[in-house]
Amino acid sequence: MRIRVVNPNTTASMTVAIGRAAAAVAGPGTVVEAVTPTTGPASIESHYEEALAVPGLLEQIALGEQQGVDAYVVACFGDPGLDAARELAAGPVIGIAEAGYHAAAMLGRRFGVVTTLARTTGRAWELAERYGFASLVTEVRACEVPVLQLDDPTSGARELVVEECRAVLAGGADAVVLGCAGMAEFCAEVSREIGAPVVDGVAAATVLAESLVRLGLRTGKTGEYAPPPPKPVTGLLSGFTLPSADGAASPALVTGVSA
Repeated sequence: MRIRVVNPNTTASMTVAIGRAAAAVAGPGTVVEAVTPTTGPASIESHYEEALAVPGLLEQIALGEQQGVDAYVVACFGDPGLDAARELAAGPVIGIAEAGYHAAAMLGRRFGVVTTLARTTGRAWELAERYGFASLVTEVRACEVPVLQLDDPTSGARELVVEECRAVLAGGADAVVLGCAGMAEFCAEVSREIGAPVVDGVAAATVLAESLVRLGLRTGKTGEYAPPPPKPVTGLLSGFTLPSADGAASPALVTGVSA
């Protein structure tokens, strides 16, 4: 089984860390491949950057379909491009916020979220509503650490995350969801520090995607997630024109984004 974990930003060091977190929980016979898009922002901390990240994400989904990938993980807590990715992919596509919320809901009565910047808390609430968990979320707290500082041991990021997780527990939560893929590698450490379940969405999404493949389940294609109808795409995104009825594939969707 092959699971492609797509880091929607273009910071390769973060992709490596995300890949380690995913591979650590994968079962025997599962190959985890963490990939970085060829286009997109260095990190995703705004709606603008989230929108810019989607073409690179879709590039990696399309490449995975050409290469026989069985399932995908979208490794950004905003779950950018998730619906579009499901239209392209035959197998399951799981967002890390989606997986994190589902896992935390089974670990206690209520849970909270600790994310990076305060400006991203609205999206965390929006996704909780979309996935049906808003009534279970006690609060969404921000540690105010930029994404690219999470893996810097001198930034104090881990200590701030621990502090905010403790505050979430004090507010009545039984578990905590970490609201950024960049927090994946210190999830276990934070859980030990606060003495409560802490969910990393990267690991949760990897195991969930793996489970769906083992169950023989794929994305439904008779309704909303059916392949999009082929039509011309112009300008900067012309390379994303989908294959025509005769099966002629778009070069960009097979070999990467072209300007």
